[in-house]
Amino acid sequence: MYDQIANNKRKSALLIFLFSVFLVALGWFFGMRFGDARAGILIAMLVSTASALLSYFAGDQAALMINGAKRLEKNDAPELWRLVENLAITAGLPMPKLYLIEDNAPNAFATGRNPQHASVAVTTGLLALLDHKELEGVIAHELSHIGNDDILVMTIVIVLMGSVMMLSDLMLRTSFRRGDRDRDSNQGTLVFAIVGLVLAVLSPLLSQLIKLAVSRSREYLADASGALLTRYPEGLASALTKISANAQPMKRANGATAHLFIANPFAGSKQFLSGLFSTHPPIEDRILKLRAML
Repeated sequence: MYDQIANNKRKSALLIFLFSVFLVALGWFFGMRFGDARAGILIAMLVSTASALLSYFAGDQAALMINGAKRLEKNDAPELWRLVENLAITAGLPMPKLYLIEDNAPNAFATGRNPQHASVAVTTGLLALLDHKELEGVIAHELSHIGNDDILVMTIVIVLMGSVMMLSDLMLRTSFRRGDRDRDSNQGTLVFAIVGLVLAVLSPLLSQLIKLAVSRSREYLADASGALLTRYPEGLASALTKISANAQPMKRANGATAHLFIANPFAGSKQFLSGLFSTHPPIEDRILKLRAML
């Protein structure tokens, strides 16, 4: 189990590094398009930094608001509160804020920039479907996301992806406007411009694929860490089995926060390529890995 956790952390770090290199490369191409590579890289870094600051301090509240989550106090759900509190103490984490989402789809997510500013949200469908041990497995999974700094990592990836898409869109627009100048340029410059244009067209797709890869590896890591926390992998495995059997799209499912949930919030929808671009690994694989820990 420890080897799996270490391996997933290495994979995630590598993917984020490649994502950052890709962003800088796009900025370099953009700068070269206008004769100043350093300016392009600087723009890429400034856009990313500004977005990162906003996401770091307000990203969690945005995620909760988008999904219609409402704050819970201890008296609102005492059994859930005690379950989360006990697991948080076991994990050595501060008690996170609790939120409830009125939705029949069984799901949950954690958000926050660090353990001191963390929140866990669950749906009414999840509470109705799972027994105590299964709910404990899900909460342990979400607390593992907090303890492993997954939420901050995924925020960084989202920011990088948004920055790539902004720069690629800007590059496409300016490329078309400068079409007349390119006709007068030499062949080498024209080829360079075409390469930059192709990069701009493909960058949103590539950045999305990298985001999915990071998110999927983090889900496996949180499964392993959650099982380690409860010492009962079957609890989470059974919960995932029930969630999969009762798969249905959430009423307010949103692509911007889909990666945060324990299960794909678009599950059961008929969206085109929803399986290919799912931010979650197959639940069947996750269940097999958990039961292999028994």
